[in-house]
Amino acid sequence: MLAYVTLGSNDTQKALDFYDQVLAEVGATRFFDNGRLYFYGTAPGQPMLAIGGPYDEDSATCGNGVMPAIAAPDNETVDRVYAKAIELGAQDEGAPGKRMPTFYGAYFRDPDGHKICICKLG
Repeated sequence: MLAYVTLGSNDTQKALDFYDQVLAEVGATRFFDNGRLYFYGTAPGQPMLAIGGPYDEDSATCGNGVMPAIAAPDNETVDRVYAKAIELGAQDEGAPGKRMPTFYGAYFRDPDGHKICICKLG
């Protein structure tokens, strides 16, 4: 159902440097860009995350209540992605741990302040 989620940035290069490293931990790479948005994914036809400046060229802001969740194959990957994000300067929003019987997740804010979840479902 989900094709992609876009996160606006006021410093696209800083955001790309952050996501290049963080998303590599789940096997994602930059698939393509249009000069304004840069798309990350794990395989063709799979959901993607796009990073870039807003179309209206106004300042990017965080949406209160907006939180993309990135799927991880196992708990160890959740731990690794969270650690990499914190190492790169992300703000802690919840250390890795079991939240429900079938959910293991961690939360952080990226350099632009977007809240991100990395999780293992099931």
